[in-house]
Amino acid sequence: KPMARLSAIMGVPLTFVLSHDSIGVGEDGPTHEPIEQLAMLRSLPNFNVFRPCDAIETEAAWYAAIKSDRTPTALVLSRQNLAPMPGSSRDALKGGYVIDDSAKEVPDVILMASGSEVELAVEAKKLLAGDGIDARVVSMPCMDIFETQSDEYKESVLPKACRKRVAVEALSDFGWGRYVGLDGAYVTMKGFGASGPAKQLFEYFGFMYLGPIDGHDIPLLEKYLNYCKRSTKPILLHILTKKGKGLEVAMRNPEKFHGATPYDI
Repeated sequence: KPMARLSAIMGVPLTFVLSHDSIGVGEDGPTHEPIEQLAMLRSLPNFNVFRPCDAIETEAAWYAAIKSDRTPTALVLSRQNLAPMPGSSRDALKGGYVIDDSAKEVPDVILMASGSEVELAVEAKKLLAGDGIDARVVSMPCMDIFETQSDEYKESVLPKACRKRVAVEALSDFGWGRYVGLDGAYVTMKGFGASGPAKQLFEYFGFMYLGPIDGHDIPLLEKYLNYCKRSTKPILLHILTKKGKGLEVAMRNPEKFHGATPYDI
């Protein structure tokens, strides 16, 4: 931090490449998982922090760093492999942009994320669509640059008319409040990480969805519901059902329907 802070004070456009970006570091454990470090770097004046979601956003981050005259840049990269995101583009140079839009001009909810969690947000959007919820996904690789955009542009990405917003980041929620607002929610870290494979840690800390699950497979459904009950973190459970099949399942398993007869189903 001292060198990053001095470069910001002096206006020297250094580029800092950081390879530990979240609990995705995995087996290195909580001593190496920078839960609060991004918030610290984002709080520095005259300092741009990029956490890209894929190769295209990484290229944009490098371009911004190279073109900077007086502002240093931190490239915060993941160690796990990340899939290319279909909607990623050079709009990452604006700091934040719509990577997967809603059908409505004003979405029902806005999902905001950076880095590896952008993919999770896009998957969540697909599941919400199944429930008739039209979501917009915003990738926010660099809050610092997004804040320099015009009010018109920021409104086009995060319209004030949509107050239902969710920030998704496997780090501290510090700094997201200006975008989440009073009516929004956070899927973030509330404490330090743990040691284990990245996939298991993301599941353990609630950065996951389960499914699709056959809603008519009673034993399997009970297993997943019991797992969700034990979890202290939010889990998105995707259950698929088939019209007309519920009666057939109820007749085979009447004891599972709280005393109701199949004819009450």
